[in-house]
Amino acid sequence: MITITKLSEKHLEQVKAIQIEDSQVEFAGIASEFLNDICDTTHLHVIEYQGNVIGYFKLDLAYAQKYDFCPKDAVGIRAFVIDKRQQGNGYGKQAVHALFPYVREFYPEYSQIYLTVNCRNNPAYQCYKKAGFEDTNEKYLGSPAGANYIMKGMC
Repeated sequence: MITITKLSEKHLEQVKAIQIEDSQVEFAGIASEFLNDICDTTHLHVIEYQGNVIGYFKLDLAYAQKYDFCPKDAVGIRAFVIDKRQQGNGYGKQAVHALFPYVREFYPEYSQIYLTVNCRNNPAYQCYKKAGFEDTNEKYLGSPAGANYIMKGMC
């Protein structure tokens, strides 16, 4: 079973060992970048399967302040990664699906989740759609990696 928890010191070595396909680095960054992006409004989380860290992501509480497409009652997801050795097992879809009850329980002030996914990253786009996100039919064009789909989900 997939579980989501806030990053703690006990997870650090496993997070550092996460491997990302070279083609995915431009979309999500590497583990060291993930670990260096902690602040009051960026909460780091890990994705675990049977007690082992298989991925991570950031919950950005200030997403609506940074992106005008994001409503004030929404939290943002960034840098969502599943270890390349664990891909193809459905863990990404399960983890994305688990985001909704997780945010509802631990971040009840947010009723929506927003994210952007690069238009060239079709596997991630399909994963988000299958797990309950919908395409807003708008594009975010401010990413250095190119155009992104804007997606949202209701908590």
